[in-house]
Amino acid sequence: MAVEHFSAALPASAVSPPYPMAHPGYGKRTVPDEHPSRAADFDLLPFREQYVAAFIERLPEGATMSVKCLAKQIPLYGQQAVSSALTALSVAGHLRRVRCAVGGGDQVRWVFQTYWSRTSHDNEWWTNHLAPEPANAPAPEPVRKPAPAPRTESPAPAPSPAYLALAGLGRADARLALSAADCTALAPLAERWFARGVDADYLTRAVTAGLPARVDSPVGFLRHRLNDKIPPALPTAPTPPPAGAPARRVMMECTECGAPGRPEALPDGLCQPCRQPTTPTAVPAAAPPAERDVTQLVAGLRDLLKAP
Repeated sequence: MAVEHFSAALPASAVSPPYPMAHPGYGKRTVPDEHPSRAADFDLLPFREQYVAAFIERLPEGATMSVKCLAKQIPLYGQQAVSSALTALSVAGHLRRVRCAVGGGDQVRWVFQTYWSRTSHDNEWWTNHLAPEPANAPAPEPVRKPAPAPRTESPAPAPSPAYLALAGLGRADARLALSAADCTALAPLAERWFARGVDADYLTRAVTAGLPARVDSPVGFLRHRLNDKIPPALPTAPTPPPAGAPARRVMMECTECGAPGRPEALPDGLCQPCRQPTTPTAVPAAAPPAERDVTQLVAGLRDLLKAP
């Protein structure tokens, strides 16, 4: 008698709870120009910073990056240790905290973002990456097209580049000669290649390399190769903001004390007082964020908002 075995589902306690996420568009923001992930990404950092950096690297995009929240999720260190580790990661070129102005008129508010890079970058790179986007130029005047001439019948649509690339395979190798119907059927698969930035020459070389001595069904053979050998998708350039949209205003803040400033004024992500070398006996304990000089902070924000 056959015995059926059923796998019990994992209890709810065995599943890790999801990490807290910030509002859409805020929290952890991964930057471009990163090398592929490697096991030795953070080996040059001290152990504590290695641990915190590896933890942040695994967080999803948009995860909450406050010191309090990170300390709750990192079992080895408390808030003070996590705050110090973030400062060290800022100096090492892996992290920058910024404030971004959203809204307009009297409804402007500042939101917080933390930019994270697995690859260490210098101050010049961070300054260029976090530079405020320039205001949009006036929209160009529309180009007036001449009125179409009267036609007695509509011309046949021009074949797509994908169709033409498939039609040319028979000239590259007679074993891959396709009919017009075959080219039409395979065109959507070839268009996926073109959408990933390749041209007809690349597609031809890729699908004709290493052909068997005999190809009984060119359309079936090419359908298989177009699916299996499609090149990887490359990252696309960010979509420019629509015409007339206000310029994005970004202001970095000191990773250590939270003082606002322009990116070029905060090398290593730190303000000048926080970068000054001090002795342990001469420096009082850092005040928590709630005890900052609110008047000085508001005055700094107003000066930055007035800047062009």
